[in-house]
Amino acid sequence: MNRIVRRIRAVFWELVCWKLVVTGYIPSHYLRRFVYRFWGIKIGNGSAIHMGAHFYYPPNISIGQDSIIGERVVLDGRDKLVIGSHVDIASEVMIYNAEHDVHDADFKAISSPVVIEDYVFIGPRAIILPGVTIHKGAVVGAGAVVTKDVEEFKIVGGVPAKEIGERQNKNPNYKLGRAAWFR
Repeated sequence: MNRIVRRIRAVFWELVCWKLVVTGYIPSHYLRRFVYRFWGIKIGNGSAIHMGAHFYYPPNISIGQDSIIGERVVLDGRDKLVIGSHVDIASEVMIYNAEHDVHDADFKAISSPVVIEDYVFIGPRAIILPGVTIHKGAVVGAGAVVTKDVEEFKIVGGVPAKEIGERQNKNPNYKLGRAAWFR
């Protein structure tokens, strides 16, 4: 009986995620944000998710204020995903907090929360893996694969991501502004 309930629950959330994919192609931030919030994504004031986003289990996803999430991102809520305020996530970024244990005989799923603190910038097509915290003001370069924590104001890049620099401004207080209307 427990197995049947788990399967029904999984199918329900697969249908919800499909609805959110369809919603992601509506060219209105306001309407998309309304639907995303309805299905449990916590989105702060002034934040926007551009078109084409994909989600896994939306109730575990939280986005702070004045953050902009780019086009065609993947946001994984199978474990806790926290995105802070004034965060700029470019297009086609993938943030995962669940994966398979390649060493387990049953290839079972394992998960670990991902936290992205305030004033972080993540470049296009970067991949953030489970258990990572990207601390305040850090920058993740385009195409980087982040497998471990990134310290405050550090700039990382490469596969796997390694420190390549440091931000000069240690006291950011900027606002990202409004998102493009039809993105």
